[in-house]
Amino acid sequence: MFITQTVPRQREIVEVLLRNGWDYMRRLLTGGKPEDPQLPTPAVLKKILVDLGPVYVKLGQLMSTRPDILGASYIEELSTLQDEVPPVAWSEIEILIRKQLKRPLEETFKYINPVPVAAGSIAQTHRATLIDGREVAMKVQRPGIDITVAQDIALIQGIADLVARTEFGQNYEIKSIAEEFCKALEAELDFTREASFTDELRRNLSKSKWFDPTKLVIAEIHWDVTSPKLMVMEWLDGVPILSAKIGADYNNGKDPTVERKEITTLLFRAFFQQLYIDGFFHADPHPGNLFYLRDGRVAILDCGMVGRLDPRTQQILTEMLLATVDLDAQRCAQLTLQLADSTQPVILSRLESDYDRMLRKYHNLNVAQINFSQIIYEILQVARNNKIRLPTNMGLYAKTLANLEGVARGFNPELNFFDEIKPLLTDLFRRQLLGDSPFRSLLRTALDLKSLSLQSPRQIESLLDRVTSETLQWNISLRGLDGLRRTMDDSANRLSLSILVGSLIMGAAIISTKAQTVQLSLLNNILFAVASLLGLWLVYSTLRAGNRK
Repeated sequence: MFITQTVPRQREIVEVLLRNGWDYMRRLLTGGKPEDPQLPTPAVLKKILVDLGPVYVKLGQLMSTRPDILGASYIEELSTLQDEVPPVAWSEIEILIRKQLKRPLEETFKYINPVPVAAGSIAQTHRATLIDGREVAMKVQRPGIDITVAQDIALIQGIADLVARTEFGQNYEIKSIAEEFCKALEAELDFTREASFTDELRRNLSKSKWFDPTKLVIAEIHWDVTSPKLMVMEWLDGVPILSAKIGADYNNGKDPTVERKEITTLLFRAFFQQLYIDGFFHADPHPGNLFYLRDGRVAILDCGMVGRLDPRTQQILTEMLLATVDLDAQRCAQLTLQLADSTQPVILSRLESDYDRMLRKYHNLNVAQINFSQIIYEILQVARNNKIRLPTNMGLYAKTLANLEGVARGFNPELNFFDEIKPLLTDLFRRQLLGDSPFRSLLRTALDLKSLSLQSPRQIESLLDRVTSETLQWNISLRGLDGLRRTMDDSANRLSLSILVGSLIMGAAIISTKAQTVQLSLLNNILFAVASLLGLWLVYSTLRAGNRK
């Protein structure tokens, strides 16, 4: 056994695995020899995580953000995991709240509803009213969950240590992935982190050239009553977007079809701004985190899972999106290599062939019929099959687009993905060429040209000096010439041997014409014999080399 301090929990896990028939993990946990991992079916894996409890449900949700590791069927199944669990009794929650507040509970809140509006694996949410009358939502951490998470993290790391001994574990760097998941789980326990993300997202989306910011809402954080285990934010009155009855419960005089189209466009533009302009994005836009409010606005909730993209990655992903729309296999391969997180050699022709084979099935489909998030998942699958390691944020990026497209299609069945992103792509490429300010970009280009014009004469003069003084050296490295070099060496050796054989024959012939003594006759015979043997060996080696080719 590899973690003695968690034996009871370990025994419980083994029982769950036995009950669900995952023999590989049972052998691993009971000290068996590590072998290449054998995953159960997606449905069985999901059931195992649910049976193991809230922390493993959260782990499953994190795994669903890694399509660069798991196949599409696993991602789809794990994405449906919901961490709804029975709520903790109000008496326990009240004790925790009092410990987190700087002032007495009665001086901070006028009213708190003891019945939670939602209960998850890490926290539960209550509706409350501040002492000044403002309606708020209180996210309270489940008492003792930090101890449970610490124990399960130790188990996860122990399992990762065993799997890391296999070829699979080494290829996919399972230990680093496990550490990443464990850090994400630990980060979920600090609500000030989520509160900071919420503020950053609200600031970013408070201004936009693509949509009206007044139509989008991110809850305001009340920092004076927020702590690592308690987050208090603005109460937003609405329902999950897929449950909204546009034109019925929320009749604002608009045609429901038109309003659905407007909301779909708003969501696409808000998330594309996060992904391709801000570089900071909400990474979990599932239906429960997108609300339709009673005043007709749309709210984005739960900023606990976010991702970041640097400008270079944003540019590559923009081009990748266009290559996907164009079904350009060659460009997809080139961009994938630019994104690669490792320098491991890759056979480009094979990668292009895999992409071509994958994209070919979409050639005869109308753009409106194509599921682009599915294509992105398949692109990650091709990269994984070619042992290309991509940055971890690629998984969050792919999952965000997949969730966004899934929600949009559920909310507006008439969705045409290409129509939504076409004007955005045009603007993105314009921004890449000119920047946010064309005038600033022009000035920057002028300064670069000025610098180049000042430096070029000096560099040319230095180059000429080195050429005339014979100090210029060229370091050239050509690959794939070893075989040619060996062939040329063999040819030179055979040519030398042929000249030697010819010389021996000519020498023997000259001697034979003037052989008047026994010694000269013997030398003549020896020269002919040596020439004959060398000649036969030369013929044999030449024929053998030809057969090998």
